[in-house]
Amino acid sequence: MNMSNLYQTTYNPDVLECLANLSSDEVFTPPEIANNMLDLLPKDIFKNPNSRFLDPASKSGVFLREIAKRLIVGLEEAIPNLYERLDHIYQNQLYGIAITELTSLVSRRSIYYTKYPQTDFSVSKFDNAEGNIIFRKYPHTWKNDTCIYCGATKIIG
Repeated sequence: MNMSNLYQTTYNPDVLECLANLSSDEVFTPPEIANNMLDLLPKDIFKNPNSRFLDPASKSGVFLREIAKRLIVGLEEAIPNLYERLDHIYQNQLYGIAITELTSLVSRRSIYYTKYPQTDFSVSKFDNAEGNIIFRKYPHTWKNDTCIYCGATKIIG
């Protein structure tokens, strides 16, 4: 086997692309679609160190990950030091609200390289276990067997 071109010939899919094809109850956005959507934004937004981005229904973290990639390149002139730039981006520019506890962990893993960004394994260390990707579990408020907030149907069994 020729080892010199092993990297080019080995199938190495994007893990978030694989996740996008796994489930029908939680729809994960494939990276290609996320990037097509981000391409619609003005390019200068990724050069602005004051820009902030919120994924209000974060599941795999693909939008935040792809935004981070663009900010890392776009802010190179404004913040030349890579480590300072990464800290600035992750601490001040990327925010997410996860829809389940599991998706909060997946999103954090995609963005911070760890489920718990207060550890030394995180690309940017936070003071808490959530970083800027939060999940809060709230009880349903039922009215006529339907939650008035999320629309879930109460199962009567």
